[in-house]
Amino acid sequence: MPPLLHGFGLCPNSLHLQHQKLPDMITVDQFNFAGKRALIRVDFNVPLDKKTLEVTDDARIRATVPTIQKILNDGGSCVLMSHLGRPLKKLKEDGSVDFEKHTLKNALSTCSALLGVDVKFAGDCIGAEAAEMAAALKPGEVLLLDNLRFYKEEEKGDEAFAEKLSKLGDIWVNDAFGTAHRAHASTAVIAKFFPGNSCFGYVMAKEVANAEKVMKNAERPFTAITGGAKVSDKLLILENLIEKVDHIIIGGGMAYTFLKAQGFEIGSSLCEDDRLELCLELLKKAEAKGVKMHLPIDSVVADAFSNEANFKNCDNQHIEQGWMGLDIGEKAIEQFADVVRNSKTILWNGPMGVFEMSHFENGTKAIAVAVAEATKNGAFSLIGGGDSAAAVAKFGFEDQVSYVSTGGGALLEYFEGKTLPGIAAVLSQE
Repeated sequence: MPPLLHGFGLCPNSLHLQHQKLPDMITVDQFNFAGKRALIRVDFNVPLDKKTLEVTDDARIRATVPTIQKILNDGGSCVLMSHLGRPLKKLKEDGSVDFEKHTLKNALSTCSALLGVDVKFAGDCIGAEAAEMAAALKPGEVLLLDNLRFYKEEEKGDEAFAEKLSKLGDIWVNDAFGTAHRAHASTAVIAKFFPGNSCFGYVMAKEVANAEKVMKNAERPFTAITGGAKVSDKLLILENLIEKVDHIIIGGGMAYTFLKAQGFEIGSSLCEDDRLELCLELLKKAEAKGVKMHLPIDSVVADAFSNEANFKNCDNQHIEQGWMGLDIGEKAIEQFADVVRNSKTILWNGPMGVFEMSHFENGTKAIAVAVAEATKNGAFSLIGGGDSAAAVAKFGFEDQVSYVSTGGGALLEYFEGKTLPGIAAVLSQE
């Protein structure tokens, strides 16, 4: 078993894990980077202002700071590589790549400010310029490479491309949990070029430790809160959670497929008609396992998908045609919040409604309040990235929950029981 991860003390949201041993993982704590150049896969896929192209949410960059600082404090240097958006799939009207919108140079000033060093920038991630700038790095210096996804070879997991990237560092550090479920060149394939010289950064280690705590060492009652638009998106995680939790709360658009499956009239609410039988099967499985599935009693319904629409509260058995559920209602809020407040472990993945619209944010906000209250009273709460993380940030509860994941899709696949290529790649080198 590796030593305790000292980096946990750097993040207030991780204090629950300060004394918890990790799964068998090699981290940056087990390397001395003095005189070494660390090639770090980070996740700087951050949102940008559409007009100024400035970073609007630096959470993912902030999360990597402890890993980078550890390496610099050792006397090492860092080469950072990341993707930003999907430049080859979101081309300009003339079919060319929009370099201005997708260059990582947009994140350079934010990165420099957070690290407190003047981060250098290479206008490519491979080639002569990148190689020369990496080779010239002195201890304490940091180089940011441009977008990996300017090359189709990155997402294809091309071995030759991975080998070119590998020449830029002595030790490969994977600290990009948000892409751990992708078998890309920089997230998995590259590991073969660093036998005995690859490890996890603090972000990756914390993500795995928190996920492991929830899935294998959960204190009961254990409640999973799921939401979002489609049952099909959450099918595997729901099946896996039924084997592990005491309560499953279902909100968002997916709730209406469950409600229709039970014979309720859902009006014009979102529904996957081809998943009705599946919903009934999941309800039966939960009942057989003694797991309580909580569906919303009522909804805030609207006559259009708009914040300007007419809206009202109504019960979920008889939603009129022409009206659609866009948030959980007052009774559902009370019902769900009571379950959450009495839980000892909470996993939240998916909003309760269209929280981006002010008239339909109350359900999601109320759940955030309940999760924060439960956490204050000793529960462990893991917020599963994506929309849930965005909601917690919007309502100002980031520091009142145990941990906010940086990887929505990766965390989902982890909870589905899948092997994540970005994790397996490092473990296979140990």
